Amino acid sequence: GLSSVEMYSKALYRGCRCIELDIWDGGKDEFNGNPIPIVYHGHTMVSKILFEDIIKALQVFLMLHPKSYPLILSLENHCSVPYQQVMALQLKSILGKQLYVPEESSLTEPLPSPLQLRGKVVLKGRRPVGAIDEYDTDSDAADDDMTDIQSVWTEKSTVSGKTPKIVKIAPELAKLTLFHGLKFKTWADSNDALMNHMHSFSESRVTSLCKRNQTHKWIQYNQTHMSRTFPSGARIDSSNYSPILAWSTGCQMAALNIQTPDEALLVNDGRFRENGGVGYVLKPSILMMKEETEPRSTHLEVKILSGSCLPKPGGVSIGDCIDPYVKISLFDCHEGKEVESSQTTNIVFKNGFSPIWKFEDSFHFDVKNSSVAVMQWTIWDKNSLPRDDEFIASASVPISCMRQGIRSVKLFDQNMTRSGAFDFASLLVLVKFEQSQVEI
Repeated sequence: GLSSVEMYSKALYRGCRCIELDIWDGGKDEFNGNPIPIVYHGHTMVSKILFEDIIKALQVFLMLHPKSYPLILSLENHCSVPYQQVMALQLKSILGKQLYVPEESSLTEPLPSPLQLRGKVVLKGRRPVGAIDEYDTDSDAADDDMTDIQSVWTEKSTVSGKTPKIVKIAPELAKLTLFHGLKFKTWADSNDALMNHMHSFSESRVTSLCKRNQTHKWIQYNQTHMSRTFPSGARIDSSNYSPILAWSTGCQMAALNIQTPDEALLVNDGRFRENGGVGYVLKPSILMMKEETEPRSTHLEVKILSGSCLPKPGGVSIGDCIDPYVKISLFDCHEGKEVESSQTTNIVFKNGFSPIWKFEDSFHFDVKNSSVAVMQWTIWDKNSLPRDDEFIASASVPISCMRQGIRSVKLFDQNMTRSGAFDFASLLVLVKFEQSQVEI
């Protein structure tokens, strides 16, 4: 497909603050012969973008938003050393003081806070020059998708004397990098690593680690280090995994395919909307406790009272009146597993302006982990076949942000905007909790 620098800008304005760049050797400049690093999804049919153009887009964004919390560039670096040298030169010349360059002496200290890094671009990649290739790219980390039996076989083969690959990394690029990607071995090794060393886990590895009752060890690790999760390579349709399980372990970065506005991405939008969409939210206090603590649970009752100014699918101005119904979904986790439950209202025929659903219908949900659980309201237009029902609008709200009483819920389109036909779209709901959800 066609790639565009504009998509990176759209991601930033949507609130994304960690962007992955898959960088490869391009051609040479026909005038001066300089290497030209390019960005594209390797081994696919997508078009190529100049690395330099993406960095310029980041510079423009930070120029317009100088108080933005830091932008993290996760470099999937497949380039040879000459191209890496050009990347380092372009980063420094285009970003200037907007590029955070860590001092070597600071790497033994705790990581700087997002507040200290406002208006900066931070690099994730390989820091040590000549590092043993214990992990860097997502394609390397995706090897963690293997079964336990395969994992044991791999460990044995590594011990048997297999020579580790030495990564060629340009010193000019290495010294600009703060976060050094490191392959996961044991939590003891991970906790002993420098705080700027971090792990990336595929979604399959996230599920596997949680099933093996390692959640608390992971939570403790994430109190001093960083973790990033990413979609499985098997998602050839660019669909998304639910980030709830990763959030429950304290993972700071849950990478999603932002080009696909599915339920998981809309959940992510809701999580970060609680802080104005600036791309950062504080961790729940329960994830910063040293001792293992049982997540807070509650029972939730929701009634959908009415809607207001619901647009037609896609926000179009012509067509038949809609037949709206509401799907209420809870995205949660319990004992290391994702838990999702959904219920739907009745259909209101031929009324998108002020639909009123059955007041006597109550929807009950048992929330297992109120610190990370998210409730999603999605409005659909009913068609003759269920698979033909059309998306109208949606809103995702963290359980920890919900309050009791009659509440107005603003609705958003698939791009997380409220412009045009979505300006005044909302739901009126009644919320009742078994107990208060105030964060301790």
